[in-house]
Amino acid sequence: MACAFGDIMKIDTTGASEVTAKQDKLTIKGAEASKKLAEHDLARMEKYKGIITKVGKAKKMDPAVIAAIISRESRAGAVLKDGWGDHGNGFGLMQVDKRNHKLVGAWDSEQHFAQGTDILIDFIKGIKAKFPQWSQEQCFKGGISAYNAGLGNVRTYERMDVGTTGGDYANDVVARAQWFKSKGY
Repeated sequence: MACAFGDIMKIDTTGASEVTAKQDKLTIKGAEASKKLAEHDLARMEKYKGIITKVGKAKKMDPAVIAAIISRESRAGAVLKDGWGDHGNGFGLMQVDKRNHKLVGAWDSEQHFAQGTDILIDFIKGIKAKFPQWSQEQCFKGGISAYNAGLGNVRTYERMDVGTTGGDYANDVVARAQWFKSKGY
């Protein structure tokens, strides 16, 4: 399926920081750590693959990117309590912030995935407006970074992850997405 926002496989990535890798007590960092983190979430992710694919197709978003955000945000549900994370502010597998959005659907529903994907798409479009000279793939990566820390946090392409959780959000999500792509997402 063609993604309307660019090719995730063409995006450069440094992968997970040491801070993020330590979630799973990994002694490695970078793209290899991101792949391991995603691999640890794969069994839980499989039960959502059908919905992820359906929403991806409907929104023209690469399902691997949706899966990668779910992996990064909630470890495919493993870190949620009754569907909530981030001290009761983040809702669902994609961790939609209740302070900024009206929540829709159940925490693991198609409506939730559609909302999270729409939020991502809005950020990609916001980055494109902010940086019209950036390539499609650069805007895609910038939008992923903004999904975590907001449009205002993205100031340059090289340093877009400064200020994101773990200092590696977009780079980690891109590396996880590339791995999920290899698993048929």
